Amino acid sequence: MKTLRQTMAIGIGAIATFGAVCLTARSAESGRWDSSQFYRPNELSIDLFGSGSIGQQTIDNFSGTRVTEDVRLGAGVGINCFFTRHFGLGGEAYTENTADNLVDSASLNLLCRFPIGESGLAPYLLGGGGYQFDVIEQWLVNAGAGLEFRFHKNWGLFFDARYVFAEETENYGVGRAGVRLSF
Repeated sequence: MKTLRQTMAIGIGAIATFGAVCLTARSAESGRWDSSQFYRPNELSIDLFGSGSIGQQTIDNFSGTRVTEDVRLGAGVGINCFFTRHFGLGGEAYTENTADNLVDSASLNLLCRFPIGESGLAPYLLGGGGYQFDVIEQWLVNAGAGLEFRFHKNWGLFFDARYVFAEETENYGVGRAGVRLSF
């Protein structure tokens, strides 16, 4: 657990340092930080992310030890299309085990983001549904929230978490963190 905390602290410190350098460079280039150029209407973006999921029992009895022992790690890709600055649709697919199926789960979500002034930050809400192909085939409904930080008009970092209501199995939680490339 101590090693996990140290790794997380180093990662957060590296991201904060990189963000500060980017903000300083951006301010020097333009003289002004204008977040309106970062979150645009008619925007298409691609997500590359890592994921972690935990079962309902771990959520009900939440502790660092349980999460470390029970988390299932994965990776995925997504695509988002924002029709306005605030509303869009996002599709994603991810896997936690490539031994059977390349895609374990796929979903489509309604996205609602709220850019904060000139900070480059945009909290967002998501909700939608999808299908799980592996381990058990079943329909899913999910709802969650996240935060994105744009360092540049074409890329940023994001993380989100959602609660998944499963048709056949126990409900579970999924967290994602990754890079978002915007066009």
